Amino acid sequence: MLAVPEGGLLQRRRGTNLPKMGDFNQAVILDSIRRSKEGLSRVELAGSAGLAAQTVSNICRRLLDSELIMEAGKETSGPGKPRTILRLNPQGMYAIGVHIDPALTSFALVDAVGTVLDSKEIPTDLANTPEVAIVAMGAEIKAMIVRADIDEQRIAGVGVATPGPVDVARGMVVEPPHMPGWTRVPLRDILHETTGLPVVMDKDVTASAVAESWTGSACAANFIYIYIGTGIGSGLVIDDQVVRGASGNVGEIGHIMVDPDGPECDCGRRGCIKVTCMPETLVAEARELGVLAAADPLNPTLLPQDVRDLAAAAANGNSAAAGILSRSAYRMASAASVLTNFLDVERVVFGGPFWPELSATYLAQVPELLTRFSVTTNVHSVDVVGTRVNSGEEAFGAACLVMEKAFSPNAAQLLLDAKA
Repeated sequence: MLAVPEGGLLQRRRGTNLPKMGDFNQAVILDSIRRSKEGLSRVELAGSAGLAAQTVSNICRRLLDSELIMEAGKETSGPGKPRTILRLNPQGMYAIGVHIDPALTSFALVDAVGTVLDSKEIPTDLANTPEVAIVAMGAEIKAMIVRADIDEQRIAGVGVATPGPVDVARGMVVEPPHMPGWTRVPLRDILHETTGLPVVMDKDVTASAVAESWTGSACAANFIYIYIGTGIGSGLVIDDQVVRGASGNVGEIGHIMVDPDGPECDCGRRGCIKVTCMPETLVAEARELGVLAAADPLNPTLLPQDVRDLAAAAANGNSAAAGILSRSAYRMASAASVLTNFLDVERVVFGGPFWPELSATYLAQVPELLTRFSVTTNVHSVDVVGTRVNSGEEAFGAACLVMEKAFSPNAAQLLLDAKA
């Protein structure tokens, strides 16, 4: 579910009774309803949004007519007329998410309350040109809509999460590691032309942070999300707002130095995250130490299976395998402490495709290490948790990009309206 536990967050956005603010006010109302697990009455909405009762009534009438919300019974609290509870209509809107990883591309069809109705994974096509691969993704999306038998007019759009760096303004994948040939590819435009649907694109780490924020699983207003996939990056949420940076590329943490005596990085320094903590680095070390068999160039093992085998060896008592994961946890705690000390967040959330294999070691070591490395220990603690968004559902985070755009009040719109 996209709704979060009640309390505190309901007043994160307040509306305005000034003219020309209808779209913003509608987003405020939708956001308030979304955030309430049990639903809200019109009176409660007026209080949480800071809007006049008549304004709320008019907006709710429009939302009911468009079937974005629905009446969900009445509630009596004290004397007076029972209040009608309003909730999101699950069938009022849908979104499709596409998560592109160098190894796998995943798809998810999500309804308005965050239920995954259909999902699929396919190997990422790096053999053909990016344009051919993206057109094939569009075909998968169209097939998913047909299978679900959903009115295409109800689909708010397609959210795409890709490895960084990205050019969000132009909807381009710039030059992601491990994806040769994907240089300044106009992914957004190609997918829009193929599907006929609106497309919103963002970095995979940002999409994951959006998913954590929207599901309420982080339960913190300020947190960093450390994504462990084929690459490693970080998403950032401050005061319940996902931070994207000037170009949409916040969270490129690959060149944080975590081991001064480590291998040389392509940036010219030694011991960066990129050459010490990446899953492929852990697998290479495991091969060197004999934990994993040498790679067969004629029949290479996929990286996910290699990481699973490494984790299984550690769990079964292989000291060399356990040492590899332990050193990785120490280095990652060092990197996380740089972020938490600089940003003063309350929580670190780990996730991504390879998180399940690393979770046992990381959760056993990182919390104590982060406490030791933290400069805010005497002020507040920094919690360390794993994502509650299921592994393999990274496409859900991509779909949340669409929901974020559809539901979240955009303060920038107020500036645009003010200039109109």
